[in-house]
Amino acid sequence: MACPVPSLPAKAAPPSGRVAVLAIAVLFAATAQAQQQAPTQNTVIQAENVRFDYAQVLRVTPVYQTLKATSVEEQCEEAKGDSKLSRALGAVKEALGREEKADPPAGAECKPVTVEREFRRPIAYDVDYTYKGAKYRSRLPDDPGNRLRIRVSVTPVVQPPRSR
Repeated sequence: MACPVPSLPAKAAPPSGRVAVLAIAVLFAATAQAQQQAPTQNTVIQAENVRFDYAQVLRVTPVYQTLKATSVEEQCEEAKGDSKLSRALGAVKEALGREEKADPPAGAECKPVTVEREFRRPIAYDVDYTYKGAKYRSRLPDDPGNRLRIRVSVTPVVQPPRSR
């Protein structure tokens, strides 16, 4: 498709070489864009073919986020005169998980200590699954269980029309 190039009036001075090249480049780009945007006739674009099916889950691996928290706790060192029996009783109470806050024994030295704890929580799941004999892996927000619902889409590849 030919694009007419405007001619300069007879009395106007010719533009400099740089401006003329720029003007030609702009006209060329506009013509190319107009040709690309021109609708082709007799073209029917079919909607995507979509269906849903189930895939067999092979393995689910949790992806963890590790969080660190610090707190200040009071730690007391026992006095040297404590008996083995009182230390054993204290260990049993601690093992049984009694949360009772007991006063420190007489003569014990207590000081605040910073304690760091780590917490792990799952933030996603790497899921290996198979569908129609092919294996796939996806990262999902939840554990899907034994079966995974999937979306199957089939769309033909259409070549752009050839220039004549």
